Amino acid sequence: MGIYSRIVGTGSYLPPRRVSNAELAVQLAERGIETSDEWIAERTGIRARHFAERDVTSSDLGVQAARRALEAAGRQPDEIDLIIVATSTPDMVFPSCASMVQYKLGASGSPAFDVQAVCSGFVYALTVADAMIRAGTARRALVIGAEVFSRILNFDDRTTCVLFGDGAGAVVLEQSEQPGILASDIHADGRYRDILCVPGHVYGGEIIGEPLLRMDGQAVFKLAVSLLDSAARATLEKAGLELGDIDWLVPHQANIRIMQSTARKLRLPMEQVIVTVAEHGNTSAASIPLALDEGVRSGKIKPGQRFLMEGVGGGFTWGAVLAQL
Repeated sequence: MGIYSRIVGTGSYLPPRRVSNAELAVQLAERGIETSDEWIAERTGIRARHFAERDVTSSDLGVQAARRALEAAGRQPDEIDLIIVATSTPDMVFPSCASMVQYKLGASGSPAFDVQAVCSGFVYALTVADAMIRAGTARRALVIGAEVFSRILNFDDRTTCVLFGDGAGAVVLEQSEQPGILASDIHADGRYRDILCVPGHVYGGEIIGEPLLRMDGQAVFKLAVSLLDSAARATLEKAGLELGDIDWLVPHQANIRIMQSTARKLRLPMEQVIVTVAEHGNTSAASIPLALDEGVRSGKIKPGQRFLMEGVGGGFTWGAVLAQL
């Protein structure tokens, strides 16, 4: 009998501070940047996002999401033997955000490390955790996406600062005799590294270059729709399934137009797409697990149903994971 991994608990957490488009527009107007609720919502589908307070870190958000996932799974922190955190905004250069989450959960001893693939990070992390469980090197994993993207936004650039928010989502992945994670497909292409990046770096105690996010929105959009379609089809082929076998699409919540275009290519009505971008904005690596938790807790995604998670991010990275509850 084969060894598989299954998602047995989901959890999520958003910082309490909700920033509506109208509130953000007022703040940007003080900087001489003109925007509005209508302008943002029409182009992105976003109505609000959440920003963490200055003393709150990605690991703080991740711990809250992890605790909720553990509670849903009926597990304790000391039962976890692998922690992977997908983040582009870790607490420190090192140690890893995962190590901080492990400490704050009161666990110790198990492997804990970060995965950095930006908005595709959760898909990458889930793929790694699934492989480790199938290989028998772990039995029960916490896979977390956590971001404080508000720290790296350029609030003088209205094309990017209105898009992103902070938050965390988590799943408990367990060894099982029944298939849960059915297939995955992940990729990267460094030729496109400049279309979505934070080019600054630390050298000699100084930040060299620009430490804030840059994005070529049109280039990202064109690549995203094409690559998400190809990753979805490759994942289904690996699982021996077809487009009609998908019950739900749980996409990276980057932009409602990207999600709509992807759904059309996959012949899925929007009624079968989990959409949280209106209230969350783009939370990068946290967006897929946040949306998954919403889908599960709302009762939309039911036991036995198949759902496809997919995302694209800076790098350029992309990928998909097909799973069933």
